[in-house]
Amino acid sequence: MGGVSPEEIAQAREMDLLTYLQNYEPYELVHVSGNTYSTKTHDSLKISNGKWMWFSRGFGGRSALDYLIKVKGYSFIDAVRTINKQEVRKSPVFVCKKPKEKKLILPKKNISNDRVISYLSHRGIDNELIRHCIKEGYIYETFPHHNVVFIGFDENKIPKYAGYRSTNNKRFLGDAEGSDKRYSFKLLGEDRENIHVFESAIDLLSYATLMKLNGGDWQRENLLSLAGVYGMKAEDSKLPEALQKVLSERKFIKRIYLNFDNDNAGRISAAGIKNMLADSYEVCYMPPTHGKDFNDYLCLQLGIGKEKKMERSDEFGR
Repeated sequence: MGGVSPEEIAQAREMDLLTYLQNYEPYELVHVSGNTYSTKTHDSLKISNGKWMWFSRGFGGRSALDYLIKVKGYSFIDAVRTINKQEVRKSPVFVCKKPKEKKLILPKKNISNDRVISYLSHRGIDNELIRHCIKEGYIYETFPHHNVVFIGFDENKIPKYAGYRSTNNKRFLGDAEGSDKRYSFKLLGEDRENIHVFESAIDLLSYATLMKLNGGDWQRENLLSLAGVYGMKAEDSKLPEALQKVLSERKFIKRIYLNFDNDNAGRISAAGIKNMLADSYEVCYMPPTHGKDFNDYLCLQLGIGKEKKMERSDEFGR
């Protein structure tokens, strides 16, 4: 084929991108976490489990050959010759992303949680579930704005993440200063094989309520919220830090259920995560069968009318 033999082509196709970069362009390789890498030039190009995906451009591949052609613009023949003339000869050099030290600044607590209990109850969340989360410190009401705060803890039960949303008609929402999304709001149970992943804490609590209504035991499940999805913009697509952390700690998990919104952003996010993890896990996109998200679905099941309100990110607005 124009100067390269079938044998040379087959040989070139055998090299995966991670091996190529480790040996020939180590300065380009950035270790993100676990077995996931990106490149210094293109931080939305992710490499994991023998595959690579350039999320900002919407395409990917398996081999170094694909990378040289699709990303670096080599001709097919030049790409084959470039790979075959090299020899694996040295250990990789990584440019590691070190997590920045964050100091979480928690909003001040109100003396009661009455406004939060009323707000969540009106969204259909089970009262017993609400009171369990308040008792365990996962949820509280702020002063003076009466927002609901969802707390994420580290292994020593120290708060590392706080996501808030207002309980009034304007519904402000966002993350508290210093929040570390690796520790986003979650309820982890004893299930050793499955994890359910949600875009928000409200959807997580809605799903747990639906489980209880159907006779299930939500306390047995692994339920994780991501504090937002990562497919709203293609260039932002990446494996969520909170999911990376849980999977690294709970190595016995086999199945991941992506209970994202039933919209384009949810589908894009689910597709990106599945592409990166499908070789190691059974990954299923399972949006609600009715409504946009699981709180919509819960409210429909309970006959609750949900008023749609404008949402803004500002903890101190009223």
